Amino acid sequence: MIGSVFFIFNRLVEITFLIPIIGMMAWFVHGYLQANMLTPPYILVLFIVSVIAIFWAFDTLIRFSTTKRSAIFVAFLDLCFFGAFVAGVYELRFIANADCSHWDGGSAWVSLGPFGEFGFRSNNDLSLHINKTCAMLKTSFAFGIMEAAFFLWTAFIALFLHKKHRDEVVVKETTVRRRSHSSRRGSGSRHRHHSSSRRPHYVV
Repeated sequence: MIGSVFFIFNRLVEITFLIPIIGMMAWFVHGYLQANMLTPPYILVLFIVSVIAIFWAFDTLIRFSTTKRSAIFVAFLDLCFFGAFVAGVYELRFIANADCSHWDGGSAWVSLGPFGEFGFRSNNDLSLHINKTCAMLKTSFAFGIMEAAFFLWTAFIALFLHKKHRDEVVVKETTVRRRSHSSRRGSGSRHRHHSSSRRPHYVV
């Protein structure tokens, strides 16, 4: 019961923090598409992982009874998402120490495309809000770290649910066997009693 509550709560937390990541990364992706430019990996990886992760989180939450039965598979995929978020965060590592109140784009100025050098040269409005770009990237970076921790935690909870479910199945099977054995013994004793009552008694 406690494991189920923890799992559901953590899934809701994951979904809550995935929504802003998807929203911010989608804003960047849209900007690159409008500029007809390739989206860099440090945006694309986190965006794709977050989109897939939120569908996975919703699916395991809605079909929770199935999730408990296939908890090992759930734990495995959660560990995969943990690794994917670590990769996404690693791609965004350049923003970790950036000062978003006076950001100049740093090493990402060229790759920012419409949000950076290309946008500045082509008078794209997106390049005028470089501090906003920095803040959104840094927020996504922080949320990505949190999501990695959340999915690692739910993977361990899923393993706990698997053990709990397995123990419950063993207990149920043991109970059924005992009842079946008891019913056979009871039937056998009744049969012997019935046979002895029908046996003729001879008086000498």
